Amino acid sequence: MDTELGNKNEPEQHQNKNRMKLFLVFLNCMLMAIGQVTGPLLMRIYYLHGGKSNWLGAWLLTAGFPILIIPIAISYIRARAREQAGRLLVTKWLFGASAILGVLLGLDSYLYSFGMSYLPVSVSSLLGSSQLAFTAIFAYIVVKHKFTHYSINAVVLMTFGSLILGFHMNGDKPRGEPKGKYILGFFMTIGGAALHGFLMPALEFTYLKAGKAITFDLVLQVQFLISMFATLFCSIPMIINKDFQDISKEAAEFGLGETKYYTILLIAAIVLQFLVIGSLGVIFSSTSLLGGLVSSLLVPVQQAFAVIFLKEVFNAEKGMALAMCLWGFASYLYGEYQKPEANKEESTD
Repeated sequence: MDTELGNKNEPEQHQNKNRMKLFLVFLNCMLMAIGQVTGPLLMRIYYLHGGKSNWLGAWLLTAGFPILIIPIAISYIRARAREQAGRLLVTKWLFGASAILGVLLGLDSYLYSFGMSYLPVSVSSLLGSSQLAFTAIFAYIVVKHKFTHYSINAVVLMTFGSLILGFHMNGDKPRGEPKGKYILGFFMTIGGAALHGFLMPALEFTYLKAGKAITFDLVLQVQFLISMFATLFCSIPMIINKDFQDISKEAAEFGLGETKYYTILLIAAIVLQFLVIGSLGVIFSSTSLLGGLVSSLLVPVQQAFAVIFLKEVFNAEKGMALAMCLWGFASYLYGEYQKPEANKEESTD
């Protein structure tokens, strides 16, 4: 009798597990959307109205990591309520890997921050979308994700989209900005996309080699460590350059006023942490490739917000690059959709 009840409960438990997984995927995708769309807009406003520190921009990407103490504390309290010992779940391997990934994330943050200081959001977002191509390449190398002609098509299309922007970069250069800095910002953003494309499969690889079950509580602790090490990495050059001391001076001279300066920095730190949490959470609840797909899908939204709120020009070259980005995204998504169908046919044969 008990065996029959157990067998009946198994499908229900499996269904509940799938629902929870879908909920986590949706929640993390929403956090990614909030961070990826709002964060760059706020940082571009910071640079347009007098902000000068690239390291401060990089620091803000992960400086909101203390927010994670709240869910970690809730998890600890729930464990105590269930009479389970609350403990540090991170192993030595995960701690070391988190430190390395955190340093790389800090460097990646600086590359993106530098690019945002000289490029319009509409350009930096399109260049950033090339991370899907880099994610596909590194996922193949690091976690042995197989290439298909759909993924190859996506890589080629997004590469050409970046080249189109590169050949017509003079038309987007803000007035008074040296061409050399604009070009440097262009390549720094490409470098940031490449490094971010590596970080996502690298985190997936870290989970695979953890040697223990990857639970939600463990992921929260790993996220905390990665963001903490990234923040520490960015804090060192800020201390050397005395950027922390210059914040009050920069606030006093900010074009929109001192109050709005601090408001922009505070909100940027929070929403950018949402981006980090969402990106790492998508990898936990799905794969690094889904994270790259969602990031590319958000590019048109970034474009629209940049045109509406920052009055950026949307010219033919950007339209062509965007079309290639969406085409590449659709190709990759269709290829991922076809994989389960192909696997079914193989198992049937």
